[in-house]
Amino acid sequence: MTRDDTLAGVRSRLIDTDRLETHVLESGGRSETVGTDGTVVFLHGNVSSSRFFEDVIADLPPRYRAIAPDLRGYGDSEPKAVDATNGLGDFEGDLRALLADLEPDPPLTLVGWSNGGGVAMRYTIDNPDAIDSLVLINPLSPYGFGGTKDLEGTPCFDDYAGSGGGLGNDEFVAGLADRDRSEGGESSPRKVLRTYYVNPTHEFDPEREESYLTGMLDTATGDENYPGDATPSENWPGVAPGETGVNNAVSPKYCSLESITEIDPDQKPPITWIRGASDQIVSNESLFDAGTLGEMGAMPDWPGEDIFPPQPMVDQTRAVLESYADAGGQFEEVVFGNTGHTPHLEVPGEFLDRLETVLEG
Repeated sequence: MTRDDTLAGVRSRLIDTDRLETHVLESGGRSETVGTDGTVVFLHGNVSSSRFFEDVIADLPPRYRAIAPDLRGYGDSEPKAVDATNGLGDFEGDLRALLADLEPDPPLTLVGWSNGGGVAMRYTIDNPDAIDSLVLINPLSPYGFGGTKDLEGTPCFDDYAGSGGGLGNDEFVAGLADRDRSEGGESSPRKVLRTYYVNPTHEFDPEREESYLTGMLDTATGDENYPGDATPSENWPGVAPGETGVNNAVSPKYCSLESITEIDPDQKPPITWIRGASDQIVSNESLFDAGTLGEMGAMPDWPGEDIFPPQPMVDQTRAVLESYADAGGQFEEVVFGNTGHTPHLEVPGEFLDRLETVLEG
């Protein structure tokens, strides 16, 4: 379905491709009086939707065409199953089909947040000649989420135990399925939004908070979507990745994005890596990582730092991007202080200034 409650200047529509019925938010672009200086595609993260970029595309100068799709299983897009064995391939294929239909005007910039950053990297790896610049906001590590222990992404266990769909929080998943809008419970969707998506000191505009919460609740749950299925393991903490669902798609068993360094130097787009210094979701000690939780005593029988340390997610990303630069590319790391997992919501003015700097080239 399309939305009738969008911000001024933002349009909502459904695009039916041969892969997926995709809901998109759009702004700017061609008109009789306004040309276009290129297209910006915004890719949201896990348990969210295009609503998390709506404020940005409403404020983006109209000379840019902005496109923000709801990915498979999120928002108002079709909740098709996610084949995790191809990593983020389903999302990348859906995006390729969507852009073929929309025919974006060059130059094309991809902006990927969290898991959407992983999708953006996968798309760039497969279609390097199509991308003019890449912006990664608190992105998924190039080695996936969970279960690795060093800058090279070495798995803690051969079966990648400690990552994937079995690590989902049952109370949180139930809250999504029940469309719980309450303020109670440590793992309620609203509590998670206020505590982890942003720096906990951040105060939302009440109306916008309701929209973001809706964007979380519009997540398809179950073994085929979020969080995904699981496989029993003899290794700690007793579960390994299954084969379907988004959390398995970002497991290091299937998600491998470090080959971005191997793109031909003539095709490597410049990368701007933006992150919040207080991010609790994608960090060197993520509160959503089994290694961190084990170290804190929140998950019993932790085998210790030598076997299963917290995943150094930020350091892994930096190491891969430094290799990207050494191989002929370029990147810039931008850190916003007192900012959590969503700089585009927490410091929108600073974020938009940085994005416009990228777009102006």
